[in-house]
Amino acid sequence: MRVGTAEVTAPYDIAPAPPSGVAPGPFGVRCDHREGIAGVGMNAPQSSELSQQWSQVRGMLRAEIGDTAYATWVKPLELGELDGERVVIAVPTQFLREWVATHYADKIRAIWSRVNPAVRTVLLAVRPTAPATPRPAEVVVEPAAAPALAASVAPSPMDELGARLDPRFTFENFVVGKPNEFAMAAAEKVAESSRPPFNPLFLYGGVGLGKTHLMHAIGWRARQLDPSRRVIYLSAEKFMYQFVRALRSKDTMSFKELFRSVDLLMVDDVQFISGKDSTQEEFFHTFNTLVDRGRQIVISADRSPSDLSGLEERIRSRLGWGLVADIHPTTYELRLGILQAKAEQMRTEIPQRVLEFLANRITSNVRELEGALLRIVHQAGLTHRPVSLEMAQEVLRDLLRANDRRVTIEEIQRAVVEHYAIKLTDMSSARRSRAVARPRQVAMYLAKQLTTRSLPEIGKKFGGRDHTTVLHAVKQIETLSREDRQIADDVEQIKRKLQV
Repeated sequence: MRVGTAEVTAPYDIAPAPPSGVAPGPFGVRCDHREGIAGVGMNAPQSSELSQQWSQVRGMLRAEIGDTAYATWVKPLELGELDGERVVIAVPTQFLREWVATHYADKIRAIWSRVNPAVRTVLLAVRPTAPATPRPAEVVVEPAAAPALAASVAPSPMDELGARLDPRFTFENFVVGKPNEFAMAAAEKVAESSRPPFNPLFLYGGVGLGKTHLMHAIGWRARQLDPSRRVIYLSAEKFMYQFVRALRSKDTMSFKELFRSVDLLMVDDVQFISGKDSTQEEFFHTFNTLVDRGRQIVISADRSPSDLSGLEERIRSRLGWGLVADIHPTTYELRLGILQAKAEQMRTEIPQRVLEFLANRITSNVRELEGALLRIVHQAGLTHRPVSLEMAQEVLRDLLRANDRRVTIEEIQRAVVEHYAIKLTDMSSARRSRAVARPRQVAMYLAKQLTTRSLPEIGKKFGGRDHTTVLHAVKQIETLSREDRQIADDVEQIKRKLQV
């Protein structure tokens, strides 16, 4: 799910200025930031005429946005009352209010204006449907959207050939930030296009950064838009297993016909077939056939196509034919957004300081981050204890200790030297060529990030350099990591090696 704001100014002036505490929303929709609205009877009886209007609006909106989106985002809304030219709609959570205001506000207002021209403004107001701080035992761990999505898409015979799509992994449940916005946009484009916009789409990044989530989301969206579309998602390991089974049963023709007749083929973790010659041969021919027939292919791996050692050159070349989209390591802001979204899905109240603590301390990957939050919620439910920072630290002691494993500056220098193929003496030498200076700055940056050493102490380990030199290196790499994907990837790869 995307983390955004509902406070978007209307593109045209159709509503009066909002009262204090009410922020303008898009297209004449206003979003109240309080729990209920003073002076507006949220529980007041509604006239049959207003109820009929609301029923009409929902029916027309459902026909426009589809059953899945309706069940997920619109069905939870409740009618408040008509207050002059303003209709009040109750929303159970702040997140849902912001999502509806951002994505469906213009549609709701436009449809209601057709049903009743007197209505010029729609007001979304938070009215929780449960206590603000539910008892831990009442926590719902799985997203409410998952059953609706699974029910809206009919099972496909292709599921038996590959792997079933996980109903939790949709575009709506994917938190977007700077590190993954390009990959997200590319994935949506592929899912919504009847013809391949680029072929293949190649997604790559570290473990737990969202590659698999995006592939499942592509499958769901593609099948929602066209239920007849033949979609296969599977891991490279399962592709190899299916191929070996076909060889053993002497039925390779059926295997070829099945995989080469699909409309959308998604293969996860393609690096798994490295060194497996027969599987690579079959994958190569399947790839070529699908591209020639104008069918979409989506591939994921932990490295870019050019870095996939063990794959034949002809395969690596073809993997880079289309669009290559990398997913960078998460930023603090993105991790915090993911935690906030997850807490909303679980319908539980997690103190902000706990979420900030987790976002700061667990930086390895999203799976570990979400797992940590689930552990805290389950612990609270089983022990009937309120969630607090102290409780989180106690429950996650082992995980935090693993993330806090301290490396030495010497270990960092050796890892950087190995990565960039330079000499260890270059770390402390006076050489200023970029081929040496940039790796040295990366090493200083990692020393500041991964050790408790002060800037002067780090400087001593790099040939007695001044602390200002170290500070400059840290800021330089921070800036470059945001602007240069190669630098960001280098830093992440070295980090992973050090944290093993």
